[in-house]
Amino acid sequence: MNAGSRACLGEYDFERIAAHARRRYVEGVETVELIRRARSQREREEIVLVCMLDIEDDQVRYLDLCCRHASRCRVYDCRRRLRALIEADLQAHRAR
Repeated sequence: MNAGSRACLGEYDFERIAAHARRRYVEGVETVELIRRARSQREREEIVLVCMLDIEDDQVRYLDLCCRHASRCRVYDCRRRLRALIEADLQAHRAR
């Protein structure tokens, strides 16, 4: 995990979260199926973070993040980065 990823969402790895986001939004795998296939609690937590992309930023501000890493969370920066990554992947996918 690189240093930029580590500061992203507390102790979560941005690249792993991005991989889940690609499966969800680019490949179209349903959230419930991703969670069902998860092999660990950490993987399920990462998938839930991806699902939060469906919630508008203004609504997320009102959520009380009770994650064990919330004090080090930069959720808004990561949401912006994930959305940009997914949009680029979707455009590339559509161009094929």
